[in-house]
Amino acid sequence: MLSPLLRALRNLSAAALCLAAASTAQADTQASTWPSRNITLVLPFAAGSGTDTTTRLISQHLSQALGVGIVIENKAGANGMIAATYVARAAPDGYTLLVTTNTTHSANPYLLKSLTYDPMKDFTPIARTGDLPFMLVVHPDVPAKTVAELVAYGKANPGKLSYASGSSSAIVSGATFAHNAGLDLLHVPYKSSPPALNDVMGGRVSMMFVDVLTGLPHVQGNALRALAVTTKDRTPLIPSLPSMQEAGVPDFDISSWQGYFGPAGMPKEIVIRLNAEIRKIVEKPEIRTPLATLGMDAFSGTPEELGTFVNEQLMLWERLIRDAGIEKQ
Repeated sequence: MLSPLLRALRNLSAAALCLAAASTAQADTQASTWPSRNITLVLPFAAGSGTDTTTRLISQHLSQALGVGIVIENKAGANGMIAATYVARAAPDGYTLLVTTNTTHSANPYLLKSLTYDPMKDFTPIARTGDLPFMLVVHPDVPAKTVAELVAYGKANPGKLSYASGSSSAIVSGATFAHNAGLDLLHVPYKSSPPALNDVMGGRVSMMFVDVLTGLPHVQGNALRALAVTTKDRTPLIPSLPSMQEAGVPDFDISSWQGYFGPAGMPKEIVIRLNAEIRKIVEKPEIRTPLATLGMDAFSGTPEELGTFVNEQLMLWERLIRDAGIEKQ
């Protein structure tokens, strides 16, 4: 005969099993009917940024493919931590997703002391959508038409040059440039790239590393001067612009990537469906061409490939940030 304690434990175990079965059945039902309402894409940058512009283009086609509305919600600030934390704590039901970059999922663990999310444990990788190359731009009044001239001017006038940043790529690019070129540069941080760029164009800050999409129209309008791209090789988007390494800055190879994530624990069926639809969109020539015009090298892959890539990028950005001598804030 069971003791009262053992009987109570047996009843609790049975109840727990029933609850788990009910929860699993409910999750299966939700996955089978997904999507039945609007999906929110949360972005860590402001409207007008490279990530915002490319996401809006892709989301139009994703909305058509899924048969529901797509809502873009910009949650800029804290180097993307606000947006990432918001999605990490959302229900893993496929209705709240994060479209982000290396800012939140590669660099922040090594830039910020108090990170409120884990880029690996708190998210479900869905699909990578491509890379966004960055370039170095300066205000036209800066007396330099090449990187070599900028370095020479900076060394002759220590502390006079400043650089703006609106993302981790901009922060790390600026610090890497200062470190590798031996320059004394003042860092001026912003919540996002558009306001940072406005101050560079206004002459309040000397220079900035900015994604091609955001910066190129202002270069073409002569409000800014472009000196180099941050990738190891030249980009076909601006073939006349040298790479930083070509321009004489050693060991410089930094680019920004972009991808879709959901909260940890998303149903596999939803992840598979989202990945399939996003890959179809990104691989269409009629989508890749306008994305390339916007400054994005569009391509995709499996959720597993994105997860592996993020893990590799964490190690890469740890080295970049350490080598640049950036301390956690």
